[in-house]
Amino acid sequence: MTDDELIPLRAILAELAPQRRAALLPALHTAQRLFGWITEALASEISRALSVPLADVYGVIEFYEMFHHEPVGRTILRVCGAPVCALAGADGVAQALCRQLKIEPGTVSADGAFTVEHAPCLGLCDHAPAVLVGESAVGSAEATQAAAICAANAGNPLSHVGGDIRILTSNCGRGRPTSLAEYQARGGYAGLKKALTMTPDAVLAEVKAAGLVGRGGAAFPTGIKWEGAAAATGQPKYIVCNADESEPGTFKDRILMEEDPHRVIEGMIVAAYAVGASQGYIYVRGEYPSAFQIISDAVADARQAGIVGPNIFASGLNFDIEMRLGAGAYICGEETALLESIEGKRGLPRIKPPFPTTHGLFGKPTIINNVETFCNVPLILERGAAEYRKIGTERSPGPKLFCVSGQIQKPGLYEVPFGVTLRHLLFDLAGGLNAGRKLQAVLMGGAAGAFATEKDLDVILSFEALRAADLPLGSGAVMVFDDSADLRDVLKRLAHFFADESCGKCYPCQLGARRQSEILDRTAGAGPLAGDRERLSDIGLTMIDASLCGLGQTAPTAILSAMKLWPEMFDGK
Repeated sequence: MTDDELIPLRAILAELAPQRRAALLPALHTAQRLFGWITEALASEISRALSVPLADVYGVIEFYEMFHHEPVGRTILRVCGAPVCALAGADGVAQALCRQLKIEPGTVSADGAFTVEHAPCLGLCDHAPAVLVGESAVGSAEATQAAAICAANAGNPLSHVGGDIRILTSNCGRGRPTSLAEYQARGGYAGLKKALTMTPDAVLAEVKAAGLVGRGGAAFPTGIKWEGAAAATGQPKYIVCNADESEPGTFKDRILMEEDPHRVIEGMIVAAYAVGASQGYIYVRGEYPSAFQIISDAVADARQAGIVGPNIFASGLNFDIEMRLGAGAYICGEETALLESIEGKRGLPRIKPPFPTTHGLFGKPTIINNVETFCNVPLILERGAAEYRKIGTERSPGPKLFCVSGQIQKPGLYEVPFGVTLRHLLFDLAGGLNAGRKLQAVLMGGAAGAFATEKDLDVILSFEALRAADLPLGSGAVMVFDDSADLRDVLKRLAHFFADESCGKCYPCQLGARRQSEILDRTAGAGPLAGDRERLSDIGLTMIDASLCGLGQTAPTAILSAMKLWPEMFDGK
């Protein structure tokens, strides 16, 4: 590698150098984009430019699945192996691609053009089986064709968007981004303008009165979180958008970012005004290159229009947004692991307390919410808390987005008011099961969720009703399995996912996820051994009680749920 070849990288590193370690992920992405993989010379170049020890640079490279320190093909074909894609034939797609290219998974074709990789999830569950061709997505019928290896044929498949209401998704469903001019013509940034006429305390009070809780799965009251950061001492304060949507079955944030990016930005700016923050970050999962580019362009457009940056709308509010692209680590969806990643470290969860509201990004007060949560904020400010609460139920106010995928007629994103039934979502909105099939199970809440069956179809979709039915709402993922699905294989793939994605920081999760996966491999193959049901139960309960973060605490929940519903599946011989 000559000095001339390094000139473009060195120029970018010179711009990033003042950020030091915090610029490590952007620097690694740049090097990989320019040279295909990160050689020892490139790693050393980055180490010197950012003043990061070379051992730490390698520690980060090896932690993230999408960074490569060995040669790969010029185009990487990532085939999703999550349960929904597997049911739709993803394994066959991967095998067909490898046969055509005469390679094994993870190796490089003879001409250096392609590498085929198995991906844990691509967030394209509504287009199963899904393939990411370089930075372009293909799904469904296209993915089953050998032509899917040609990046020229790839694009962003159109997602079906529907529901009883279309408020958060009013600008979605057209398969293209809503421009700044379009967003403003449809009333965009009106919520922010209204917020800027109020005091920060009044904005906090409005968000609290609306009853908005986090839509990422934890359901923590948004107003209380914001209030904590507003009261915390220390500057600067940060607003972080968690767009690391990596759990199988979940794809709502991708659609919001790709088709209505300014709604996310508006919600972040309102949060900045309410808590006194001056800097924001949007952290997008590495498997969403299109969403990353779209929302990056939207931030640039907003900055040029004076909506992001100094003196927003002549209000005296100064708030800028920086983008961060992840690199394939589900654990970075955990809020403190995400903060570590932005800081240029391995995405390992922190021990809490202290919480991010007082000791977050770079040790400063930080608000971190997910994409859907921020998208609710402009609606609350524009309409007012009282009007917002007219949507949904008393204890679960507002609209909710559900990602419906699997063996269903119309997979897609559905917006409903809290309070409709699961039956209505699946049969009235999503078209019901395929002809001649019967419902076997519905996995509620994503890979870390629990199974519902026919008896649960009339459960109300609200936090309180689902809790009473011992079902999680989670992030709104709803995966449907008919009577043709092999649930043993589904559970095996869920266990593989968590075993692969465990960061290894805490022993209960690191060991428990691996043992859980081994037992479910056995269950799906030759069959369980005597005592496997008890082993799975012991492992699961230990992980729930002793794991450091939400990954380990929820990794066994779908499996424990299946053990209650179908105990015979786990009976050893």
